[in-house]
Amino acid sequence: MSSLVSFLISMVSFLIVIGICVIIHEGGHYLSAVWRNVQVHEFAFGMGPVLFSRRRNGTLWSIRAFPIGGFVRMEGEEDEPKPGDVPDLTRSFNIKKPWERLIIIAGGALCNIVLAWLLTSLLLGGYGVADMKSTVIGGVMEGHPAARMGALPGDRVVSINGVMISEWSGIRETLQTIDSDEVSIVVSRDGSEITLSGAIPIGAESGVRLWGVQPGRARYPFFKAVFTGMSYCWQMSVEILTGLWRMIAGKIAADVAGPVGIAAMAGDAARQGFWTFVTFLSVINLNLGLLNLLPLPALDGGRLVFLLGEMIFRRKFPEKWENRIHMVGFAMLLSLIALVTWKDIVRLFTQ
Repeated sequence: MSSLVSFLISMVSFLIVIGICVIIHEGGHYLSAVWRNVQVHEFAFGMGPVLFSRRRNGTLWSIRAFPIGGFVRMEGEEDEPKPGDVPDLTRSFNIKKPWERLIIIAGGALCNIVLAWLLTSLLLGGYGVADMKSTVIGGVMEGHPAARMGALPGDRVVSINGVMISEWSGIRETLQTIDSDEVSIVVSRDGSEITLSGAIPIGAESGVRLWGVQPGRARYPFFKAVFTGMSYCWQMSVEILTGLWRMIAGKIAADVAGPVGIAAMAGDAARQGFWTFVTFLSVINLNLGLLNLLPLPALDGGRLVFLLGEMIFRRKFPEKWENRIHMVGFAMLLSLIALVTWKDIVRLFTQ
């Protein structure tokens, strides 16, 4: 029964994550197209056969059988209209200026990146980060010396064996310098100082003294959360792209997750709580946005390369050849997804 519940949690979490990522991404394309007065024939979530559809304001809104990806179908992207389309050639994607087409193509990935920034800001403002400047205990871990000695969340560590502590890092550093397992820790609780005494032995596996406490959390005010969230996303983007480059260069082992791997990670994040799930959703959107901007065929970044070339050389690359290049890239992308998915399944069953 527990395995079934775990499976259902993973599937529901996966659908929520994929749904948000795809709708935000395709929504970016859609809103950019509407802004530049390009006709959108269809906004689809998923791939394969249509399960549900409704036409509104000339756009067919559809949900398809396989909840992997989605698309926005615009006038001018296909030679033949689909049943129900009412083409307006004056609103074709192909007749728009290069910079307008560039905005429409880049809009999806940019919306994923913006969502990652907003979720990070929400995390900083609503949940906060570990407050390493304070010695206030945020959590006490069961089965560790701190719990046996009577430490409580909210206690502020004042000193350890007479050594005054001013920052969180001082707790760990001081514990590693003492000679005896018997430790006397003074904490401030409700305005009074209390001495907690007990043994904190050196761990057999860790090789260090672990008291078993976690730092408190500092929540950022609105504007600080927004600006710090932007800084966090920038640093994470640099790390993602650096890691990708090192994988390509063969300096580190490739570690890529497909749909099955993402489902497993989404389920793990959901089981750990709301804020862990928000963190995971932010990281997935940032990865999706950045990877879509890579200059590879079949990705948005590949299409942007052709548009930038058109803007620089003032000459459009032959559409026939561009489509062929993207088709080859798309086939390679599907093959990669299939390979990664197989590896995810094998890893899941072997673990």
